[in-house]
Amino acid sequence: MRLEILNHGYPRRTKLLFAIIRLFSGHPMPDAARLVFYRPDFYGDRAKEFTHEAMRGPSEWSVGDRELMAAYVSTVNGSAFCIAAHTATAAQAYQDGPRVAAVLDDLESAAVDEPLRATLRMLGKLTRDGQVGAEDMREVLAAGASPRQVEDALAVCAAFDTTGHLADAFGFEMLSPEGFEAGAKYLLKRGYR
Repeated sequence: MRLEILNHGYPRRTKLLFAIIRLFSGHPMPDAARLVFYRPDFYGDRAKEFTHEAMRGPSEWSVGDRELMAAYVSTVNGSAFCIAAHTATAAQAYQDGPRVAAVLDDLESAAVDEPLRATLRMLGKLTRDGQVGAEDMREVLAAGASPRQVEDALAVCAAFDTTGHLADAFGFEMLSPEGFEAGAKYLLKRGYR
């Protein structure tokens, strides 16, 4: 059920910003962005900072890898909005949509490096089961991921597990394919702030 607060719960200044963005981009403000503008002191500012650091901060993972992780976690969660948003962003980051689609379709047969495959496998288990154990971590490390890469991947998982559940709880509206492509371009240029 969509909560009307995403349509009307903003001060006049924020509503003006949304209108300007729509005028210049030709697309409505995505609900994910609307959510961080609602009560920014409670959720939005912290969520933007955490997500930006996870997705664009220093990391041994590429931006494409982290966007693929976000798409993968969203796929495991079944969050349609987040799947579409981060599939588009990963495809643009890699400049390889078929590769992204292959990973999301069948991780085990997709053409990806083993550290990334093992990391995605672990993130899938964490997302599905809500926990992973020491053996799961040993498998990721044995596949060649560094401890720092594991930490970074867990941050991506935390950000998009939360966002996916919020997207479903708030009933985020799906964008057109062109809207998701425009959003991906924005995220790659400006990040999550």
